[in-house]
Amino acid sequence: MKAPLLLLTTLALTACENTPTATEQNSLIASGKQVFTENCQICHGVNAGGTVKQWQKPGADGKYPAPPLNGTAHAWHHDIKNLKATIDRGGVPLGGTMPAFKNKLSDEQKTAVIAYIQSLWPEEIYQAWKQRNG
Repeated sequence: MKAPLLLLTTLALTACENTPTATEQNSLIASGKQVFTENCQICHGVNAGGTVKQWQKPGADGKYPAPPLNGTAHAWHHDIKNLKATIDRGGVPLGGTMPAFKNKLSDEQKTAVIAYIQSLWPEEIYQAWKQRNG
């Protein structure tokens, strides 16, 4: 587990003043995994690995399939604000099929699912994200 990643994510998303403990970080990841499994896994795949190899190309319906979120696609290029905005608005405005979760997931659930997704990223991807997003 990447303690700096979880600490940064937790602080950035919840703006808490206290440093979260390892137990709190683990709890956030576990909660995020549950949210992911219940709401995202069907399209983004087990362990956020995607369900199709050609996620960059539109399908027969003209819509882009859900990309992997495990660090092998482009999610890591986006800051927390944009990741949350995509969760809120869904992927339809971007040419995909992801439904909007603005009124389905609480802010805490969105925070947790992002922390879970980030916990799947390889260390070098996380470091690149950290450099891009300070």
